[in-house]
Amino acid sequence: MDEPAAPIVGLVLAAGAGTRFGGPKGLARDAAGTPWVERAVDTLRRGGCGRVLVAVGARGDEVAAFVPPGAEVVEVAAWADGLSATLRAGLATAVPSGPVRPAAVVILPVDVPDAPPSAVRRVVAAADAHFSTALVQATYDGAPGHPVLIGAEHVPALAESVAGDEGARLYLRTHGVIRVECGDLWSGADIDTR
Repeated sequence: MDEPAAPIVGLVLAAGAGTRFGGPKGLARDAAGTPWVERAVDTLRRGGCGRVLVAVGARGDEVAAFVPPGAEVVEVAAWADGLSATLRAGLATAVPSGPVRPAAVVILPVDVPDAPPSAVRRVVAAADAHFSTALVQATYDGAPGHPVLIGAEHVPALAESVAGDEGARLYLRTHGVIRVECGDLWSGADIDTR
């Protein structure tokens, strides 16, 4: 008999080359030397995700070495095609088709190392236990940001809709995303330069 899937899976997006950053952000560390990948996995776990995946691409073996025990590596072969390829690969692994699957996935890019678990918990709570049909996005002073919760029922259409270096933003906007203000928890800023 199959094990029931954890209701919420976490997905760290860490496959890009980090051109503006000067190298893959999946290899970045904070001032104390902690890898951003490790911080993102910890944030998702402490935010309520039962299973956590890390999508790797550019210098993937090196980034994978930073993935802490218990988290799973998703290798994105087509990472150079842009964010959409990473998102599709991660979603396909996080929410596979079949009778046993999680209800939703919470997405967190690796370049938000200061994101607190409380932001993940707030986004998850806003789904109001209707995880499989929910779309929830954190906002910061009204501006869209991360984390983002994607209900399992949205995964096929979302994966089909993304292209190039575009993520889920258009899909979220046109499919009634619930926006949850998290600006009281942290700035919401991603880090694009060293």
